[in-house]
This record gives sequence, structure tokens and C-alpha cells, in this order.
Amino acid sequence: MKNKIILLCVFFVLINSLSALENRSVTLGTHFLAGGRYDDVRMCIGSPPGVKGGPIMDVYLDIRFPAGENGSLVLNIPLMRPILFGAGFQMMQFEPQITYEHYLGRKDSPKIVLGGGLGIILHYGPDYLSAKESPGTSFFAMGPLFTASAGVRFKGKRGFWIPGVKIFYSPLFSPDYSTGHVLGGGIELHYGF
Repeated sequence: MKNKIILLCVFFVLINSLSALENRSVTLGTHFLAGGRYDDVRMCIGSPPGVKGGPIMDVYLDIRFPAGENGSLVLNIPLMRPILFGAGFQMMQFEPQITYEHYLGRKDSPKIVLGGGLGIILHYGPDYLSAKESPGTSFFAMGPLFTASAGVRFKGKRGFWIPGVKIFYSPLFSPDYSTGHVLGGGIELHYGF
């Protein structure tokens, strides 16, 4: 069921962007996120055993689809944590999302960017009681991911920059554990080509 919802969201993004493609094109970009989170389910490799949460950091690939004159739908695909956790710790933490960005301001000046996103958290690994040296039993958990963001978009010589902030929340569900909660925030820096 959740796979169908994700496919439906991607289909909506593509269809909705067709009307604006005459004036604006699809762009690629990347962004960096650093902050912290409360997480009473998953092990955090930056925290000692028993600590619920810790620091977060990730690098994303962004695909921006035009959504009218003053907005974009952005597919955010995380890269750093899935690769690092998979190779170094035999864990999966994958959190893709679709974000709507709305731009406020004049055409040739910096613009305020307000965003809201919907995604999914997929986890396979030990719980927060585990240590990196002796992890506990791995388990699967998943849940919807809700985000809100704000920043300022600056036009550069070859692209644009968006420094900003982001908050997020997810209830995490697992057949092996009671429902957990992930809540956090951080600073972001986007660059679009």
C-alpha cells in the first residue's frame, strides 16, 4: 500500500510539472543537512548506547520540478547515510521525500522559500540500546516522514543557493517494537544547477 502511495506522489509530481515546463526547466541539485534528533527506536552511531537520538548529517540529490510560477516540487534522495551506514555498519537508514517549495519575493531579488514535505523512513538495524562494537539484533521499521522548512534563495552565477532550517517528525512502526518517534531539526544548504 505504501509503495502505491509513493508511486502516486511521484506521478503527481511529474504531471503537475508539465504545465510549467515551458517557462522553467527541471533542475538538479544537492543539499547538506546537519542537526540533531530524538529517536527512541534506532541506534545512532554518533551516540553512546542507551541514548535516544543524537547528531544527524546527510547529503541529498535534489530533482526540482516546476510547480507553477512560484513553486517547485523537489524529490530529495539521501545519499550519504544509506551508503555510509550500509558499508560501515550493515544498517539501512533511507529517508527519501518529496518537498513542495513556495517562493516569496520579486523575480530578481533573493526570495524567501517555505517548504513542506512528505516522505518515508525505512530502517533495518539495531535499536538505540546497541553499541557500535556489539550491536543487538537488527529489525525492520518504517513510517511516514513529515517535514517543514524555511530559507532564502540567492541567485548565483551558474545556479542558486538556499541556506535554511528544517524540522521533521516521524512515527516509526515495527512488528518487533512498540511505535516509536523521531523528532528533530537542523540547518540545510541547497545548491541547484
